[in-house]
Amino acid sequence: MNTPVTLVIVDDHALVRRGIRAFLETQPDLEVCGEAASGEEAVRLAVQMAPDVILMDLVMPGLDGVEATRQIKQASPRTQVIILTSYHEDEHIFPAIRAGALSYLLKDIRPEELADAVRKAAAGEAILHPQVAARLVQEVQGSRQGPASPFAELSEREMEVLHLIAAGLSNMEIAEQLVVSDKTVKSHVSNILAKLHLADRTQAAVFAWRAGLVHPDTDEAR
Repeated sequence: MNTPVTLVIVDDHALVRRGIRAFLETQPDLEVCGEAASGEEAVRLAVQMAPDVILMDLVMPGLDGVEATRQIKQASPRTQVIILTSYHEDEHIFPAIRAGALSYLLKDIRPEELADAVRKAAAGEAILHPQVAARLVQEVQGSRQGPASPFAELSEREMEVLHLIAAGLSNMEIAEQLVVSDKTVKSHVSNILAKLHLADRTQAAVFAWRAGLVHPDTDEAR
C-alpha cells in the first residue's frame, strides 16, 4: 500500500477547517496531520511536520497566507502549498504565486476536485481555478507585447507615492510632504500594490529600486 499524502489545513475559521477535514479524511490515500488557525501556526506546523501539502487560506489575522507561504517554502521546500480562498483579484493571485504557491483554488470547488488537487500537488502538478488561470495567461501575454514601462498603469500621483515609499518615508511622512490625508496615502498605496501585483510596501520599495526609480543608497531619483 502506498504511503498516504500528508496535509495540513490552514484557515482562521474552525468550521471551514472541520468541513474540509471531514471530507478529506474519507479519502484513504490522504492523511490530515494538522490544522492551523493562523499563518504563524501554519509555519510552525510546516517546520515540525514537513507535510506533503498545505491548504492555505489567504486572509487571516496576523501573518497572512502570502507571507506564511513564503516562509513555509523557505523552511520546507518539499511542501507544496495550495491556496484555497474566496478571493480571485490580482492583488491576491500574483503575490501568492510569487510567494511559492503551486495551486490556486477558490472555495466553491467541489470536494472531489479538492481531493484530486491535493493528490496532484503532492506529485508536483499545479491546479488553477479557471478565473485565476485566465488572469495568469493575460499577464504572460501582456508581458510579451513589448518592453512597456513596469509603471505604465500608475497615475502621476501614484508614481510620486511609490517614489517616496522607495525613499523610506512612512504613510504619515508622505501625507505631510504631499499635503494630503493619511487615508488618501493609504488608498494610493493599496492601488499601487494592486497594479504592480505586490503584497506589501517592502516589495514595492524593492520593485522601485530594481526598476531604477530610486537608488537605495543615495535615495535620489534616477
